[in-house]
Amino acid sequence: MEKIWLKSYPEQVPAEIPPPPYRSIRELSEDAFRKYADRPAYTNMGTTLSYSDLDRLSMQFASYLRNSAGLTRGERVAIMLPNLLQYPVALFGIFRAGLVVVNVNPLYTARELRHQLSDSGARCIVILENFATTLEEVVADTRIEHVITTRVGDLLKWPKGVVTNFALKYIKKAVPPFSLPGSVPFGKVLKIGSQATLQPVELGFADIAFLQYTGGTTGLSKGAMLSHRNMVHNVFQTDVWLGDIFAGLDRIVAITALPLYHVFSLKSNCLLMMFLGGENVLITNPRDADGFVKELALHKFSYITGVNTLFATLLRTPGFTALDFSALRLTVGGGMAVQRAVAEKWQQVTGKVILQAYGLTETSPAAIINPIDTASFTGSIGLPIPSTDVRICDDDGKDVAFGEAGEICIRGPQVMEGYWQNAEETAKVMLPGGWFRSGDIGRMDENGFVFIEDRKKDMIIVSGFNVYPNEIEDVAVQMKGIAEAAAIGVPDAKSGEAVKLYVVRSDPAIREEDVIEFCRQELTGYKIPRQIEFRDELPKTNVGKILRRALRDS
Repeated sequence: MEKIWLKSYPEQVPAEIPPPPYRSIRELSEDAFRKYADRPAYTNMGTTLSYSDLDRLSMQFASYLRNSAGLTRGERVAIMLPNLLQYPVALFGIFRAGLVVVNVNPLYTARELRHQLSDSGARCIVILENFATTLEEVVADTRIEHVITTRVGDLLKWPKGVVTNFALKYIKKAVPPFSLPGSVPFGKVLKIGSQATLQPVELGFADIAFLQYTGGTTGLSKGAMLSHRNMVHNVFQTDVWLGDIFAGLDRIVAITALPLYHVFSLKSNCLLMMFLGGENVLITNPRDADGFVKELALHKFSYITGVNTLFATLLRTPGFTALDFSALRLTVGGGMAVQRAVAEKWQQVTGKVILQAYGLTETSPAAIINPIDTASFTGSIGLPIPSTDVRICDDDGKDVAFGEAGEICIRGPQVMEGYWQNAEETAKVMLPGGWFRSGDIGRMDENGFVFIEDRKKDMIIVSGFNVYPNEIEDVAVQMKGIAEAAAIGVPDAKSGEAVKLYVVRSDPAIREEDVIEFCRQELTGYKIPRQIEFRDELPKTNVGKILRRALRDS
């Protein structure tokens, strides 16, 4: 497809970005340490680390990894932490040591953790003590030689850090007993690291920055190799897209509720704010909605990222609508489709549009985003970002016509280098010419705007007609009294498949027939749910995406 979308972009957004001045994330971060030394970099539970603090602590961490643990260039280090101050210290320390980050979901089961550590070949792991029992189960089956343990309060100010650690272990009993002989506490690592000098390590575009695991919902997860080239380019692509949205602010305050180990928050909050000199306010437990809103009240925040369920939860939480949104410049929604009802309520309350963004782990992640000057929610995921090409293809990899549905295919400098030690799976997702097959179904209009329909595997086929769960769910949650909804396909003797809708009610008086009748007014016949099942909650991933697979398997 020709780049028809260029005419839809604001004039100040170029089609291509110039070559980035940094060859690695390490270069980008060390430049930020120098330029923004006195600015706040990360805030968590009332404690703030400045850029100079992060410079010092990450250097100590890097020195330990090289000089004491003996890790060499290109070896893998796993980080198994929620949003705590220890995360950026470890992250940038790993890069300064010339090593590769393996992000691990702290909620992984022993099976999932065993696979990821074994597959990546990580020799070192940084882990919160709360999850150490899981590591204890599997560590003998992996190549892990160095375990660095930390507690929630380890980098918090005194006395809060001490009180927090005591309360979690002895009052809340949130730290199960574990035995990991030879493990070293985080504080001791920093102390040891401060006593030796780190010799600089060469890093360049071709070096792998992250093994970011993906695709674990069916079978074993795969490690997407995201190079320094991928990540640095994606930061600069996003910066060009931003334009001057943050102009005139004394500082950018970003609310970081999605976990930093997830690629969306990792790039859009952690790395982007590093480049811009912004402050990340880390929300360790966004599921505590009341506590989340109380934390928001402490900051004049200018930037927030999230998924649909996070925005919907905030809008339902008492006190949120009374917050001061005067400094808010940008809200970005990704990870899953933003529902129109949520987007419209968000704009009504905050005065700002939720700009839908689209990307995948394999695209580092940003690929398609709505223009920064978008005035209202359209349902589109936007336009390809600078230096990115997008096609809508059929199963044979051929372009479909504008307006027709097909697979979204992406080409750009942010597309991964491949799957770690898995050439077969890499070949399945790559087309000739460097095009990545996303596995998502979408369509492109004649102005270049892309609209996502659904994941290929989630599509429901009713009597030969394609039905996309996102559409059904988007309609259902517009009904007053419905908080959440998820649609799947179930076997049907007449139509092959039929739509089943799982519903979480905010009004317990709603009946099955009420939901079906509401959908009947908005949907054509074959799309109307045939079955309704009410649930107290829906299964979700760690970032709040609804797990339709879990519903299909239940």
